[in-house]
Amino acid sequence: MKANVFGKTILAAAALALAAGSVQAQEVVRLGNLKFAHYGAVSYIKEIAPKCGIKVEERVFAKGLDVMQAIIAGELDVGTTASEAAISGRAGGAPIYVVAGFAKGGARLVAGQGTNIRSVRDLKGKKVGVTRGGIQEVLLMAELLKAGLSAAPAPGKDVQLVFLAYADLNQALLGKNIDAMMQSEPQSSQAINKGFGVEVIKPYDTPIGEPVRTMVMTEKFYTTHRPVAEKFMRCFVQATSTFLRDPALAEKYVRETVFKGQITQDDYQDAIGNSMFTYDITPQHIQVTTDIMAATGVGRMASPPQAREWVKTDLLDAAKKSLNVK
Repeated sequence: MKANVFGKTILAAAALALAAGSVQAQEVVRLGNLKFAHYGAVSYIKEIAPKCGIKVEERVFAKGLDVMQAIIAGELDVGTTASEAAISGRAGGAPIYVVAGFAKGGARLVAGQGTNIRSVRDLKGKKVGVTRGGIQEVLLMAELLKAGLSAAPAPGKDVQLVFLAYADLNQALLGKNIDAMMQSEPQSSQAINKGFGVEVIKPYDTPIGEPVRTMVMTEKFYTTHRPVAEKFMRCFVQATSTFLRDPALAEKYVRETVFKGQITQDDYQDAIGNSMFTYDITPQHIQVTTDIMAATGVGRMASPPQAREWVKTDLLDAAKKSLNVK
């Protein structure tokens, strides 16, 4: 009899543990993120997630297109990236919705010291480094289009494009392997602060304006895990409002936790001065960016997506309202 009771107790405990594990698994949000200063508030979500009633597992990727590939592979619920990767991903069949913005700006056209490049028109006959498929490529092509300059990776056009990873652009400019670069933050600020780069422009004078970085959710997570998605969005709004309200905390977290002391205070301040944290995004902004990508060939989209069909900010709007955030 005792053995039977003991066996039932063990089975009951195992069932409870299994049920608890199942509940816990439902509350885990798999987040894909990038390592840039203006992605810091998104990283901070995992620090406050327990207070939001969820657990956030963050994976850091080299570029936005890698985030899209992980989403397509079913490895992520939420991803953060520049808008062009989200647009290209959606055009390629990625089952995602844009649900928020989290930073705006974040790019500079930087020329090498001594090149005498003072405007976009001065790029004629020069080699310009940029990361293929990044929002910086979209901004560069929009600026060249506005200036009436052609560009291609092979010689023969007005501007020769040199495609490099974000981490390699600064070294190429320092080594004079390129004449200028369209770079992200904080790398562009580092090039300027270290004296081998000179700002030409912040490329926000095209119809795109300041590019807004996008937070995307999978359609499945948005639709079938609604309560967890709502908790995650409230946590995102709390993390962002905390960074906006407490700049010292934001700097400490990004410099010490995200970058492990690899960027200086000046680098951080210059970077965030050119890539402020935000919450908001509009279908109009995504549509303009899509149209310029299509016009310049960035992303090589066979069928550019219509923003009104996949930009959904209802979760964001509800989170901001519940937290009294404007």
